[in-house]
Amino acid sequence: MPELTRRQTEFRAAMATLSAAVTVITTDGPRGRAGLTVSAACSVTDSPPTVLVCVNRTARSHDILVGNGRLAVNVLGAGQEDLALHFAGATGVPTAERFTDGRWDLATHGVPVLTGACASVVGTIVGEQASGSHSVLFVEVDTVLTGDDPAALVYFRRRFHSLGTTAA
Repeated sequence: MPELTRRQTEFRAAMATLSAAVTVITTDGPRGRAGLTVSAACSVTDSPPTVLVCVNRTARSHDILVGNGRLAVNVLGAGQEDLALHFAGATGVPTAERFTDGRWDLATHGVPVLTGACASVVGTIVGEQASGSHSVLFVEVDTVLTGDDPAALVYFRRRFHSLGTTAA
């Protein structure tokens, strides 16, 4: 791997201060079942409901996601850090085993949806834009599921944090 430039190092440090929701992006279809942890996912518009997800093109799941054309964005809540680590590849749990712990609805939506997520949105990839090392996937949403977890899992300064609501 080539050495990072000063600008790249500074950019990475700056982006580590940008708090981000932790999501697990999942897919299933002709290319197989896959999932990965992503902190670069956000809404684009509500007309039609669309989200974007940024995925490194060298990630094993990239071509599977794009090839299947359908995915779920599962927004993790507090206490789901273990899933974030599994799908980031940090625990050594093989991909096939990541969906076997009973927390996944594998049948209803055609892609794995996390039961108990803060929210899950399911949709079809309607656009892809390459930018540097990543693909920006635009996903038109057809199904929205919300949970009742009172706290979100966020990523800030290269660590997980729980973010809950407090009375004003």
